[in-house]
Amino acid sequence: MGARHSGREAALQMLFQIEASEVSADKAIELFWRTFEADPEGRAYADALVRGVEAELELIDKNIARASQNWRIERMSRVDRNLLRLATWELMTKTDVPRAVVIDEAIELAKVYGTDESSGFVNGVLDRIANDLGRKDQDRAR
Repeated sequence: MGARHSGREAALQMLFQIEASEVSADKAIELFWRTFEADPEGRAYADALVRGVEAELELIDKNIARASQNWRIERMSRVDRNLLRLATWELMTKTDVPRAVVIDEAIELAKVYGTDESSGFVNGVLDRIANDLGRKDQDRAR
């Protein structure tokens, strides 16, 4: 498992905690790392994800709402909602991470932490968000 994957997994858990207990990103980060260990790169990536989502939450949720036709954000499961938030933040800000990697990672986390329908739902919404943001996979033919 790579550092960014473990960072995304930790970030999902922290975002879940933020919603469940209404703590700040900094407090959730502090509490999480008091209990769990990570390699430095994974930890730094997780912290950046959580702080980034907190800082851009309103814009992130607008992107999700626009792309998730017939699903209000508050009606989504907490796992799906927070997976969409962290992946949307990555699509918005991490242009060095390919679109396909962001979406595939979110799908894999949805399979582990979500319901049987989560991976398909997350895939469809993130694909629309990536299109709306103009994110395209780089041409792999060289």
